[in-house]
Amino acid sequence: MERSHLRDRAAELPTDPGVYQFLDGDDVLYVGKAVDLRDRVRSYADPRGERIRRMVDRAESIDVAVTDTETQALLLEANLIKRHQPRYNVRLKDDKSYPLVQLTDHRIPRIEVTRDPDPGATVFGPFTDKGRVETVVKALRKTYGLRGCSDHKYANRDRPCLDYEMGLCSAPCTGEIDPGAYREDVESVTRFFEGETGVLADPLRREMESAAEGEQFERAANLRDRLDAVESFHAGGEEAVSAQSDERTVDVLGVAVEGDTATVARLHSERGQLVDRSRHRLDAPEGGERSAAVLTAFLTQYYAERELPDAILCSERPDDADVASWLRAEGIDLRVPGAGREAKLVDLALKNARRGPDHDDEIGALADALGLGSVSRIEGFDVSHAQGKAVVGSNVCFVDGSAEKSAYRRKRLADGNDDYARMRELVRWRAERAVEGRDGRPDPDLLLIDGGEGQLGAATDALAEVGWDVPAVALAKERELVVTPDGVRDWGDDHPALHVLQRVRDEAHRFAVQYHQTLRDDVRTVLEDVPGVGEQTRRALLRRFGSVENVRAASTADLTDVPGVGEQTARTIRERL
Repeated sequence: MERSHLRDRAAELPTDPGVYQFLDGDDVLYVGKAVDLRDRVRSYADPRGERIRRMVDRAESIDVAVTDTETQALLLEANLIKRHQPRYNVRLKDDKSYPLVQLTDHRIPRIEVTRDPDPGATVFGPFTDKGRVETVVKALRKTYGLRGCSDHKYANRDRPCLDYEMGLCSAPCTGEIDPGAYREDVESVTRFFEGETGVLADPLRREMESAAEGEQFERAANLRDRLDAVESFHAGGEEAVSAQSDERTVDVLGVAVEGDTATVARLHSERGQLVDRSRHRLDAPEGGERSAAVLTAFLTQYYAERELPDAILCSERPDDADVASWLRAEGIDLRVPGAGREAKLVDLALKNARRGPDHDDEIGALADALGLGSVSRIEGFDVSHAQGKAVVGSNVCFVDGSAEKSAYRRKRLADGNDDYARMRELVRWRAERAVEGRDGRPDPDLLLIDGGEGQLGAATDALAEVGWDVPAVALAKERELVVTPDGVRDWGDDHPALHVLQRVRDEAHRFAVQYHQTLRDDVRTVLEDVPGVGEQTRRALLRRFGSVENVRAASTADLTDVPGVGEQTARTIRERL
């Protein structure tokens, strides 16, 4: 791009905060954020460093997006870097992004929390706390009845769905509300996201006060918590942070840069004890203060969909003051310790960052890839049967990547050739035992389902029905695709996180098949319900034929040669085997 053209383009830009993109045709070369878009873009006429100079030379055009606040610009920049992976940015090699809220471009708009908005949608955000956003969206739906179903489901309904019965939707699909009134409700929701907190807070407050007056104290308390989340939504976030000194969580970050690669080591401490660690690779930037730039990129991208700790200790300060301001607004204490125990923790993080690649850190890679704080305890589930007979389920357990066989469980399931229903039955059984305190095992960090989207859907339905809040993913056999509630991941055969899931999946499958074969091959189990066949007859069958396989191969005439086995019983035995 000619420098004169760049200056002319910058002169056209507003002085508002926002995000800018340098483009080469449709390819995004670089994404940046600015407090003043005009001033920031104009500075590229005299680029800093050879890398940025090459980027400007290659760029053909500049695109911008204006935001309401500097914090929104910071988060939108992180989302765009994650989405486009521009070659001239410092990039964290994972796929998390900050949540957005969209009102779809439909005559009856749908409201949805998403990281990938639809074309033409009205989009609000990004936001830092997905849980807080989901609470607010549910409160908005409860108050204004906006639909959350897909356009396909909306178009094919002939009666209101369960959301209508629960008071979450006004059922425009079946004409329970006219389109004009629905559009008014959409406008109210839009006004809330544009800053009119009272649009939602006022009706919630009235409902809370009414519940309290009616001595519905549990309902009033739930409404109070929802109101707190709503009122803090536009306030910068301090009120939504619960910092308990006796349960303080701290992340310790150390950065090492070598050549064109940077490594960030993260140590996680709870109540003063180190409980987790992980290492993350990034592309290293050019320039002098490269470690500080890496920290800036890591902080905004890593915490895209992860819970922020109460404090973050760094080996140095990030090079962007907006990052520190954002963390401060979220109630996070960002420190660079100089001495004492905290300084020793930072030194330990630096040592972890500087050591060579750790190919054995599969658990950390899995946690990072799924955006979970820890996956040290994983439980795997599989169902095995033979055409709907002798249906069994397995529940295996892995701790820190190794099988913990004392925690294995198995269950006889209802007969029937329906893998989805049986998986739902199996996971529901585990969830109910956990919720009711009857299981005796610690809750896992992750459930792994052997199967694809159907099996995962059945499992997550069971978890939701029981109210057991444990994340679940599935691993499909044919292409080794990781299925999550957010979509399908193709990690590649050499991805260390995939290796962990494969071990758990294969062991769950082995354990299920072993139990199924035990039932199938156990003549006593098969014949227990056959009228007229008792223990003596079962023993006589084994003495006569020597093995289960020979019993299966025997004809009706051969079976009737066994004392106590008549023709009808022989036919029944053949059917059962």
